[in-house]
Amino acid sequence: MLTRRSRALGLCALPVLALFGVAAFAPLPFTLAQPGTTANVLGDDHGTPVISIEGTPTRATDGELRMTTIVATGPDADVGIRDVVDSWFRTDRAVLPHDSVFPTGGSEQEIEKHNLDDMEKSQDAAVDAALNYLGRKPGSVDVTLHLADVGGPSAGLFFALGIIDKLDGDGSGGDLTGGRTIAGTGTIEADGEVGAVGGVSLKTQAARRDGAGVFLVPKAECNEAKAELPKGLRLIPVTTLKGAVSSLRALDHGGKIPSC
Repeated sequence: MLTRRSRALGLCALPVLALFGVAAFAPLPFTLAQPGTTANVLGDDHGTPVISIEGTPTRATDGELRMTTIVATGPDADVGIRDVVDSWFRTDRAVLPHDSVFPTGGSEQEIEKHNLDDMEKSQDAAVDAALNYLGRKPGSVDVTLHLADVGGPSAGLFFALGIIDKLDGDGSGGDLTGGRTIAGTGTIEADGEVGAVGGVSLKTQAARRDGAGVFLVPKAECNEAKAELPKGLRLIPVTTLKGAVSSLRALDHGGKIPSC
């Protein structure tokens, strides 16, 4: 026979069980992400050069500079508790707050437009940052950047590095990459400041999958990058475009290289 206390506990458990039952089927405010594609900014995208430069001589380049991406569920996708639990225990998946991936709200089309606008602003900043670094006045060369199906500002650093490599290499006749496959991420400002991005631990996995041995990461995100760091991938923290170039030169010519 149940005691009065047992009855009370049993009755209290009913709403809790009901809550879990609802949660099992109700959508949650999360987005699921995984490693996305990478793209060599020194190469072509669907037959079109990612970086085209006119008005000044350019140099042939060796090696690769790979910008990295993540793939996330869409803003209208229903993410349930089973999806969250499954992803939580996988190193190749991440559970992110919905608002951290889609902070602007709106429809999927509005969010896509916002991300493409961010990409265009990032490309303009990358051109300015690269030309400022090289001491060239804006407008002295015509730089066109092309990368389809990618939105957001996180390729800015690598666009700037790609422009520098095509125009100046390592500054002493060699490639900025040293012939290596270099990957990474980071926003860029016209003054060369490198900013943080999201999904770094997933981007390191995409980088290693596509052959990179070195990954440039915004310094503020070193801990996240180390969390699931693939074997054989070296992290180099960066805060400025100048620092990123110096670190790449040091890889090939010797010198002090920062680490996370």
